[in-house]
Amino acid sequence: MELIIKWLSGNYIELLGAILGIAYIFFSIRQSILTWPVGLLTSVLYVWVFFVSKLYADMGLQMYYVAISIYGWYEWLRGNQSNHAEPIKVSRLSLKLGFILSIVSVFLFILIWFILKNYTDSPVPMADGLATALSIVATWMLARKILEHWLVWIFVDAFSVGLFWYKDLLPTVILFVVYTVMAYIGYREWKRESPLQTSPEG
Repeated sequence: MELIIKWLSGNYIELLGAILGIAYIFFSIRQSILTWPVGLLTSVLYVWVFFVSKLYADMGLQMYYVAISIYGWYEWLRGNQSNHAEPIKVSRLSLKLGFILSIVSVFLFILIWFILKNYTDSPVPMADGLATALSIVATWMLARKILEHWLVWIFVDAFSVGLFWYKDLLPTVILFVVYTVMAYIGYREWKRESPLQTSPEG
């Protein structure tokens, strides 16, 4: 019991972030507006966790999440572009937008990898850069309620399990295992509800 209490006292921020992170995914699956305030708070906590662990790209990603949470909150509150009285609808990724987002992902990956490798002491610049680049794109897709963002998350979450295991972030490893499963559930739930139209951006 003493060891547990000692561990909790040294890792309570990470543990709280993990619990809120699970709540964030649950609200995302349900398409609840609570997705964004819970996600914002989770990100604030993880800025600190990743700073201490020297996962600088992930720390920067959490800062991005704070900003994108505000954007997503606004978009979901604003509602459908054609009728603001209706909630924003789930859409499918178009070929054009998918190509653009692929190019953006590759550019972000190369940029982040270069910065981490040359200007930080990150021990895993390539892995950290890849997870960060794809997460940036996936979160923007979530804000626009594009179905395929769940597929990106399934890959990123499963990949991140190994990354966080390497960094000995046990609560976060458990969190990302749960994330992977919940992302699959989210994809199935959203796909069941999604119409045939593609994203208006594409």
